[in-house]
Amino acid sequence: MNDEDQSVSVAYHDQPVGIETGWENPPTLSILKQDLTNATPNHDTQTAKIAEWERYRKGKTTTPKGEGQSKIQPKLIRKQAEWRYAALSEPFLSTPDLYNINPVTWEDVPGARQNSLILNNQFQTQIDRVAFIDAYVRSAVDDGTIIVRVGWDFEEREVPKQEPVYSFSVAADMMDIYQKMAQVEQENPVYLLNYPQQLQDGYEILKSTGIPYALTPIGVANTTEMKTIKNCPTVEVCDLNNLYVDPSCKGDLDNAKFVIYSFETSLAELKADGRYKNLENINVSNSSPLTEQNYEAPNDPNFQPEGKPRKRIVAYEYWGYWDTDNSGLLRPIVATWVNGILIRLEENPFPDKKIPFVSIPYLPVKNSIYGEPDAELLKDNQDIIGAVTRGMIDLLGKSANSQTGFAKNMLDETNKRKFQRGDDYEFNPGTDPRVGIHTHTFPEIPQSAQFMLQLMNTDAESLTGVKSFSGAEGISGAGLGQTAAGVRGALDAASKRELGILRRLSNGLIKIGRKIIAMNAEFLDEETVVRITEDEFVPIRRDDLPGNYDLRLTISTAEDDQAKAQQLAFMLQTSAQTLGPDFSKLFLAEIARLNKMPDMVRKIEQYQPQPDPMQQMMQQKQLELLQAQIDLTRAQAMAEGSKGQLNQVKQGTEMAKAGQIQSQTDKNSLDFLQTQNGVKHQQALEMEQVKGDTLLAAQALKQQGTLDQIQAQHQSGLLQQLANTKLNHNSQLQLLRAQRDLNPPTQSTGNNS
Repeated sequence: MNDEDQSVSVAYHDQPVGIETGWENPPTLSILKQDLTNATPNHDTQTAKIAEWERYRKGKTTTPKGEGQSKIQPKLIRKQAEWRYAALSEPFLSTPDLYNINPVTWEDVPGARQNSLILNNQFQTQIDRVAFIDAYVRSAVDDGTIIVRVGWDFEEREVPKQEPVYSFSVAADMMDIYQKMAQVEQENPVYLLNYPQQLQDGYEILKSTGIPYALTPIGVANTTEMKTIKNCPTVEVCDLNNLYVDPSCKGDLDNAKFVIYSFETSLAELKADGRYKNLENINVSNSSPLTEQNYEAPNDPNFQPEGKPRKRIVAYEYWGYWDTDNSGLLRPIVATWVNGILIRLEENPFPDKKIPFVSIPYLPVKNSIYGEPDAELLKDNQDIIGAVTRGMIDLLGKSANSQTGFAKNMLDETNKRKFQRGDDYEFNPGTDPRVGIHTHTFPEIPQSAQFMLQLMNTDAESLTGVKSFSGAEGISGAGLGQTAAGVRGALDAASKRELGILRRLSNGLIKIGRKIIAMNAEFLDEETVVRITEDEFVPIRRDDLPGNYDLRLTISTAEDDQAKAQQLAFMLQTSAQTLGPDFSKLFLAEIARLNKMPDMVRKIEQYQPQPDPMQQMMQQKQLELLQAQIDLTRAQAMAEGSKGQLNQVKQGTEMAKAGQIQSQTDKNSLDFLQTQNGVKHQQALEMEQVKGDTLLAAQALKQQGTLDQIQAQHQSGLLQQLANTKLNHNSQLQLLRAQRDLNPPTQSTGNNS
């Protein structure tokens, strides 16, 4: 394309045609392409290093091309890499679960457990974990850098469906059934699927209207519905040749202002995705992976399927930040173009609003997102080993091995043929066969060459920490040391190097897991969560959506899980007798969970032991015996209390009797005194007189009609008379003497009678 055509193209694409964003200041395609151009020099420098490392790994470096010289190139780097692949991938593949999510606080336990189930299920059923981990580890070992693109794949399809048609009638008796269904839903919503469809539909109507309807199927209606085919995360290990990163990010991809990724696609794939516009403006006939300067095809670029919808084209996906409203603040955006046509421009759809790429260096380089592989350390060693090896091969290859020479004057033709056939032969006198016959053999390889090979292999192993199985310096007793401390030191040094690499790889997987958890909270529906976890949805808090949640992600390894299980088993053995069976179930369930036995975890948590009838009867009898002993003790205590109260009552009774006897004695003394002095006789006379007066007064009042008043006066007078009789002893004695002097007692008694 000449300069005039390029200027026309830039002018044509200054505005995003056909894409309505609603932004005040949308970026132009020329600006996005300029970022691609600016990042190309730094990208080309790194890809040149990667290409060199790949040549060394494949053993395709420059070798001597002279006639008759060896061209062998030992694959030292490839040998070291093969040891690395299995050692680094096995910790991630040796257990069914890739992630452990640990809660920071007790309130995060349900969310951590549910997110762990969802995340591990996605890597077991929706993502090819083995292929991903292999590509992940090999990209680190071969290229020195892993960059993973995290995304979300959603696909739905319209499918026919038959829905039942019901007749509705209000039925109060259905309320009991719906209440039971509500209880089942609280325990586990999955169990609602066991009910007939009409009950499920009636329950949904009840929840929305509050009216219990009885639904009776009367027919079937043919309809269509949108069925979700895919709704899961995606992870892709990017080809670094097709990835362009902001050079000013200083080694942290989160600080990058843009990342551009080119990939192969087709019109059919873009149309099926549903997010792209302006597809009709793409000129497919002029598009090909071969014509794209910023794209390197991983496969044969000359192959093209027949048909316009299937033809392979290259799309550029731009993830970055732009001031969309002229406020001076950058917002995350995503844009895609194909062959100079902008087909997508929108705000970043992911919940964390970050660039969906994660970078992991194999051997970190300061202020660079790119790392270095072992090939950078072993290039010189491989060159030296190659040169020494080729020299030894040339030494052996140019020798006349197994050829036999004869002295000319030692054998005639007849005896020479006998010698060659292996028969007895005669040699000419004067010639010693030991001197006249010479058999050529390979020359001895100098010790200096072997020493150089051994030195280079040892140096390579010390650089990478990988010990080989060959030679005295490999994995053997002599190579590891003569003492246990030496062996432990050598193995610890190698394991620490490998552990450092594993820690960086694990940190990258943790970043990927955080992004996927944030996407799950945003894109997964309730039904999917319940189906995976068999439990109610445990939502992540709103401040957790961008990824800043109170959860700790760790890589699940069989060794770590086994160590935790052994610790819990030891705790259970030491405390099972004192904590009881209910508390022991917690330990057993956690041990089964660490051993990846979810069915056993469920059985342990739901297990309720059935009591032995004989044991239950013995416990009942023991309770009855204990109750009888308690009743006996209580009765004895009450008896002792009653005895004390009886003693107190007896004491009071005796005191009352003594008082009564004293009162009776005083009364008798007073009666004797009153009888002796005539007081009682005088009181009897006064009483008779009062009765007579009362009778006369009553008759008079009766005649006058005032009998009630007379009776009242009589009662009042009687009371007054009784009160007057209560005189003291001296007054009574004086009155008695006066009456005795006036009226003798005998005469009064006779007159009265």
